[in-house]
Amino acid sequence: MAGSLKITFLGTGTSQGVPVIACDCEVCTSLNGKDKRLRSSIMVETAHTRVVIDTGPDFRQQMLREQVKTLDAVLFTHEHKDHVAGLDDVRAFNFSQKTDMPLYCTPQVETALRREFHYAFAEKKYPGVPNLELKTIGLEPFSIGDLHFIPIQVMHHRLPVLGFRIGDFCYVTDANYIAPEELQKMEGAAVIALNALRLEPHVSHFNLAEAVSLMHHLQPKEAWFTHISHYLGRHEEVSQSLPKGMQLAYDGLALEFD
Repeated sequence: MAGSLKITFLGTGTSQGVPVIACDCEVCTSLNGKDKRLRSSIMVETAHTRVVIDTGPDFRQQMLREQVKTLDAVLFTHEHKDHVAGLDDVRAFNFSQKTDMPLYCTPQVETALRREFHYAFAEKKYPGVPNLELKTIGLEPFSIGDLHFIPIQVMHHRLPVLGFRIGDFCYVTDANYIAPEELQKMEGAAVIALNALRLEPHVSHFNLAEAVSLMHHLQPKEAWFTHISHYLGRHEEVSQSLPKGMQLAYDGLALEFD
């Protein structure tokens, strides 16, 4: 990877987002902007390459908020709807860039994309549907432009999900178990973003205590927790309870480092 790296948290919420529809809890009614969470996604960029990891239902809104004019590729962690549902809106980049959008994903995710967005892969396509170029990835490192990615396989209950290491930054979402050999790929990273869904245990996500424990083990300089539900609590209060060097991520947070 050449030059500096910028990571923008496009969304930091769990599958329902925050606030949750019809919920009147103290988090969902909070006036603090950091308690407003779109579905989880990040944008990774250098001076030459821009990649979005996951196109959730809020993808269009996220692209407009960040005033993104060009996009080189989309990279998927897994096939759940809160990580793929906004894919149709890449057609705006098809139109403006006059090119197909490369999609990097595992064969399992490709199967889901072909099912959910069948019209984009039809032999005779309706005018105006997304133009997509599928690129298969596994656990071997790969590059997109001048960005180099090391896949990290984690488990989301029984579903394999990919996290990624990009230079000194690691991004892991939708996980509740990381095997020792995969955890080794995260060692020595300066900055780690990890899911921390809520305070109580969960069948397919790390809760806050588990995420904190894992960060104590890996000891990055900075840890940012993401994929957060309204059950975790208000941003300001939870942030004050975290150990030094650990923080709650929030929508629009941008990190820059060499």
